[in-house]
Amino acid sequence: MDLTDARILVTGGAGFIGSQLSDRLLADGNEVVVVDDFSNGREEWVPAGAEVLEADLTNRDAVTDAIDADLDLVFHLAARKDPNDDDPRGQFDENTTMTHLLLEACRDAGVEGFAFASSSTVYGEAPRPTPEDFAPLEPISVYGASKLGEEGLVSTYAHSHGLTAWTFRFANVVGPRLRGAVIPDFLEKLRANPESLTILGDGRQEKSYLHVDDCVDAMCHVVDRAGADDVESDGGATYTYNLGTRTTTSVDRIADIVSDVLDLDPDYEYTGGDRGWTGDVPRMRLSIEKLAAIGWTPNLESDDAVRRAAEELADEIDEA
Repeated sequence: MDLTDARILVTGGAGFIGSQLSDRLLADGNEVVVVDDFSNGREEWVPAGAEVLEADLTNRDAVTDAIDADLDLVFHLAARKDPNDDDPRGQFDENTTMTHLLLEACRDAGVEGFAFASSSTVYGEAPRPTPEDFAPLEPISVYGASKLGEEGLVSTYAHSHGLTAWTFRFANVVGPRLRGAVIPDFLEKLRANPESLTILGDGRQEKSYLHVDDCVDAMCHVVDRAGADDVESDGGATYTYNLGTRTTTSVDRIADIVSDVLDLDPDYEYTGGDRGWTGDVPRMRLSIEKLAAIGWTPNLESDDAVRRAAEELADEIDEA
């Protein structure tokens, strides 16, 4: 799908990834509608030139009002994500309800394209590097379970109702505007106490980290290229891609990088165990060979993505 001169709706468009995707889509000459309830996103992050709708996407009427026949594509990034959520049923229901209502509204309005932000958490504790066709998918967190359920809905509407869908399984995305994750957590802890840093788990958890600039570029590349040579497809197709790096970074290494960025040498203290929280996947590395086959690889590998994000966030948090 050509991502120029299109009318595109971005759910969660005031959030960490969504706001930066919206900025890219505008720069490429598209008309962008941002939909957000501002529970996590910030209005000041929405780029100038985007139309803004404040809406609760679990409300059918609000979703129906947001989706119109003039839209060419929906990028669905809005989600409730909290690894320590004390209402897991609510998290699952909210995420799957949003996706179901959006798909229904797209079908009714005749919107032909749907790009969905999923997660590596759908794989659970899988062999590494994990390809897109790995099975069985056995998530170990409610968030991962909700993403797997949402993927099923996206596939159903693609194959049953003629929608063309692109599903992205993200590695850990990092960069400016990131909140509630390991890099900003370490920055805030070290600002409060430069002498000591508490690390969840044993510090040996090891995962791929993708810079948000690469993430946004990869999403646009996939929508533009995946299925472009499929001459038999006239809607009714879904294309699933891992978005990540070929390398990984440990939590201890992240602590070292963040400490170096702040020019500190703290003592590390560990909470213990091989994972940071219930549902945490200690080790994750996605295969990105399918993505490379359509001509895209990241500019920054995992360590470099972490360092750049730490530098950006250190400046951003200082200014907040």
